[in-house]
Amino acid sequence: MANLQAVTDADFEAEVLKSETPVLVDFWAEWCGPCRQVAPILDEIATEHADKLRLVKLNVDENPVTAAAYRVTGIPTLNVYQNGEVVKQIVGAKPKAALLRELADIIG
Repeated sequence: MANLQAVTDADFEAEVLKSETPVLVDFWAEWCGPCRQVAPILDEIATEHADKLRLVKLNVDENPVTAAAYRVTGIPTLNVYQNGEVVKQIVGAKPKAALLRELADIIG
């Protein structure tokens, strides 16, 4: 899995919703093949755009409350939170170029 910081139901509000920086949350699970495919891409994006976007991961099996609250029904789901609100949702594994296009308005 990616080297991203893990967040949980318990610290989601503090780590994501109250963040000064936009946060991309990777909703994933250990058994999810596409989640494993997208993990190294997210690591690259996290490294390349650390000044504009924070990336974290949330295991939906271990943290069902947050996943349910944001109606995450398919994984991987990538939600971008800004000022406590979801400003973008990307569902499914996508190549790096497609993810960067989706995130262009956030990372410039």
